[in-house]
Amino acid sequence: MDQSISDLKRTTLADVAARAGVSKMTASKVLRGTGSISAQTRERVRAAARDLSYVPNRLAGSLSSNRSHIVAVVLPSINDAVFGDVVSGINAVIRPEGYLTFIGESHFDTDLEDEIIQTVLSLQPAGMIVTGGIRRSERASQLLKSWPCPIIQIWDEQDAGYDGNIAPSHADAGRMIAQHFIEKGVRKPAYIGAELKKDLCAARRREAFKEVLTGVGLELIDCTDEDMPRQAGSGSKLIQDLMRQHPDIDALYCLNDAMALGALSWLHGAGFAVPDQIAVAGFNGTSFEHSVRTRLTTVHIERHALGQEAARAVLASIRGEVFAPREDFVATLVQGNTT
Repeated sequence: MDQSISDLKRTTLADVAARAGVSKMTASKVLRGTGSISAQTRERVRAAARDLSYVPNRLAGSLSSNRSHIVAVVLPSINDAVFGDVVSGINAVIRPEGYLTFIGESHFDTDLEDEIIQTVLSLQPAGMIVTGGIRRSERASQLLKSWPCPIIQIWDEQDAGYDGNIAPSHADAGRMIAQHFIEKGVRKPAYIGAELKKDLCAARRREAFKEVLTGVGLELIDCTDEDMPRQAGSGSKLIQDLMRQHPDIDALYCLNDAMALGALSWLHGAGFAVPDQIAVAGFNGTSFEHSVRTRLTTVHIERHALGQEAARAVLASIRGEVFAPREDFVATLVQGNTT
C-alpha cells in the first residue's frame, strides 16, 4: 500500500547529524557554510543531507534571526523579456551568495502590489528589489520606506526615497528617438502606446519625445489605448487605426519593441515601405532576438547588467557595506533598417 502524505516524516537536521556522526551544531554550520570545519567532515555532512533528501527550513531560521535568505523582487510582469532579463541578472549575483529570489507579479495593479508587498515582508526578506515607474499606493510606499531591510528600486530614474536606485533615464530615451527622427527629416511623426496611466516610465518617454518634436515645430499624432496590453497584437491593431485616419504619417515611435514589431508586421503586410514611406522605432532592445531580415531601430537597455547591479546593491546593504552603483545605465540608440 502506498504511504499517505500524513505518514511521511520530514527529515530533520538531527537525522543528518546522526547519519554523519556529528553534532547538530556542526551539521548546521556545514549546511550554512559557516565555521572552521574540516573538508572531510563537511563532505560527510553534505553526503548525509543528500542521502536523506534533507531540505533546510529557511523560514524557521528567519524567525530566530529576524532575517531569511530571501531577496524579494516585485515586478509588473514576468511574462516580459525586459523583466525576465533583469531577474536573470539578479539571480546570477545572489544565488552564489546563498540567497534565493521570491518573485511577485503585480500586473500594474496597485491593490495587488499592496498585497504582494505585505506577503513578502511577512517572510522577513533579507532585502527587496522593487520596480519603480508604476502607481504605488502611499501605504505601500511608506511601508517599504520604514521596513528594516534594504529596498532597491529599479527601472525608474526618479528617486523614491528607498535605499538605492538603479535605472536608465526614460526621458533621455524619448528625446533620443525624437532627435533621430528630426535628423532623418520626418514631417509627420506619430506614437502608439498602451497602459500609459499605469506605466509611468513609458509615459515619461512619450512626453519627452513629444516635447522635442514640439520644440522644432512638429505636431505629434497620438494613438493610445489604456485597456490594451503592451504586446505585438496591440501594435498591429493600433497602427491600423492610426493609418486609417492618418495615412500620410512618415514616422512611428512605439511604447516598446513588442508593439513596434506588431506595427511593423502589419505595415509590411499592408504594402507600406519601411523606412522609405514610414520609419519605425521602439524601446528596450528586446527585438534583437526576433530579427531575421528587418532589424528594428530601438533604444537598448542593459537589462541583465541592471539586474546584476541591483543585486550587488542589495547584498552590499545587507552586509552594511557602502555601494556606489553604476551611473552609466544610459539608453543607447541602436539603428536598424526601419529608420
